[in-house]
Amino acid sequence: MINVGIIEDNKFMMEGWSTFINFEKDMKVVTTHESVESALESDKMSDLDVLILDISLPGMSGIDGIKHIRDKNERVAIIMATIHDDDENIFNALKAGAIGYLMKKVTPDLFVQAIRDAFRGESPITPNIARKVIGTFHHSKIMAEFELTEREHQILMELSKGLSYSAIGREIFLSEDGVRHHVRNIYRKLQVNSKAEAVSKGIKIGLIQ
Repeated sequence: MINVGIIEDNKFMMEGWSTFINFEKDMKVVTTHESVESALESDKMSDLDVLILDISLPGMSGIDGIKHIRDKNERVAIIMATIHDDDENIFNALKAGAIGYLMKKVTPDLFVQAIRDAFRGESPITPNIARKVIGTFHHSKIMAEFELTEREHQILMELSKGLSYSAIGREIFLSEDGVRHHVRNIYRKLQVNSKAEAVSKGIKIGLIQ
């Protein structure tokens, strides 16, 4: 039997998840909470195999709560279930120790399958989130291949918007001469000779969407 916990401040969603999870023969919800703080006070947290955890919660966020939850139960498999699909939340959650990331609109069948996968040590991730993760690794590989720094990539992105050096400087809090210095490095690393060529190559190799 897979012991499941839920931390979700939307009571209707929590009840819905609990209903279809408890309908399965191989899993049951043993504890539910509307905040991380409430969950940490429960003795049942140490019994959990899988925890469904929201990000946006009253008080401590789900991402910040991962460390505290793992202090109480280091073996629990944590699946984030959220409406947030931005890169920052995704990677902060995974870096913090979540092994799965689901969008709340996922179907009940996929939801319970994700719980089984997490219990077996797999990493259930909604397909569009998986594409983001893969895309980010691909992007990082390109950055490393051309030896571009984060600052240089930031400036290349601003160049793609048609901004002048002075406008870019104001946008990223850098002097115009500082921007020029980075642009020269971008030209050298990408082996181009103009802003247009830099932007075109950036798009071609996948540094610019």
